Amino acid sequence: MSWSQNLRSPQEFLKVGDEIEAEVLTLDRDERKMSLGIKQLTQDPWQNVAERYPIGSKHTAVVKNMTNFGVFVEIEEGIDGLIHISDLSWSKKVNHPNEFTKVGDTLDVVVLELDVESRKLSLGHKQLEENPWDTFETIFTMDSIHQGTVVKVTDKGAVIALPYGVEGFVPTKHMAKEDGSVIKAEETNDFKIIEFNKDAKRIVVSHARIWEEAKAEAVAEERATKKKEAKASSSAVKKVKDSVEKSTLGDLGVLAQLKEQMEGEESKNKAK
Repeated sequence: MSWSQNLRSPQEFLKVGDEIEAEVLTLDRDERKMSLGIKQLTQDPWQNVAERYPIGSKHTAVVKNMTNFGVFVEIEEGIDGLIHISDLSWSKKVNHPNEFTKVGDTLDVVVLELDVESRKLSLGHKQLEENPWDTFETIFTMDSIHQGTVVKVTDKGAVIALPYGVEGFVPTKHMAKEDGSVIKAEETNDFKIIEFNKDAKRIVVSHARIWEEAKAEAVAEERATKKKEAKASSSAVKKVKDSVEKSTLGDLGVLAQLKEQMEGEESKNKAK
């Protein structure tokens, strides 16, 4: 009845009483049966599909159906394609296509792969824009700190909404605050980047790391100050000790000189 693969029942295409043109496909005189076709009156759209939809070309499609792994769209009657869930968005993690679009919506798409024999067309939506992860790589650098808001809490941690529409993940042990409490849903706070993977589109952040490192730095500074003070005190004591020793040696020199003088005078008196 139609070259489209989205036709689910005749009622979607015809109704009782309609007059139509059809082509005879088979004829069985003994059984008095014939099969007819309507779509055969028009050209098969897949015959020259490579010319009209080359790889890299951009088109507008209508969402016809969804599954857990992607969105089925129709570019024209008889030309259907699949947008895999991973090709919907660069920055947003889409768990199900219905989070991104709905049946009847129009989406701009680009042709990624074309298999004429199998009548398969792979399409992408996110490819219409530049990969923002190239830019994110220069923004969300290791150990940089950014403000984020908890949008979802799971058993393993929480999903964080970071600037520029990108999401990050904070493991449970990194959700602890300095006062002993834990960051909760919808709470906004500072987070440090502890992992950035552009290929996997994964950003892992930590709040606990911020105050833990600040505390460790403060302790290190305190120890360094005490060590410096102890060194200064030791140096001062050494200076005093050296000064005392020099004074003592000086006194001994004077006494020796006086003794020598007295012995000299005594010798002179004996000679007389």
